[in-house]
Amino acid sequence: QLQLVESGGGLVQPGGSLRLSCAASGFTFDHYTIGWFRQAPGKEREGVSCISSSGNNTKYADSVKGRFTVSRDNAKNTVSLQMNSLKPEDTAVYYCVAGRSVVAYYCLRRMREYNYWGQGTQVTVSS
Repeated sequence: QLQLVESGGGLVQPGGSLRLSCAASGFTFDHYTIGWFRQAPGKEREGVSCISSSGNNTKYADSVKGRFTVSRDNAKNTVSLQMNSLKPEDTAVYYCVAGRSVVAYYCLRRMREYNYWGQGTQVTVSS
């Protein structure tokens, strides 16, 4: 059974850090591009970061560049998103997504590039 399970969300103060994890099962993980999207209340879903199947290529939304770092461990079928210097505007539900044939140009722009989605984990940045 194919699964993407996110963990690591929570409540953090502005300036703090969180590390999100995504555990995958049920598919050939190292053949898939992995992305992180987020959705805040009343806002459209936004691509945050993506990482190629090999892990050699990464992309970030301008809003998180220099603060977030994505990585993957293909031996453990996991992807992590290290989030530092968090801001209140980072508050959202964060989703891990997997796509078999993601066009690099669209990896943050088009949700339909991805085949599978996790259930999401809530990140709240507030004092």
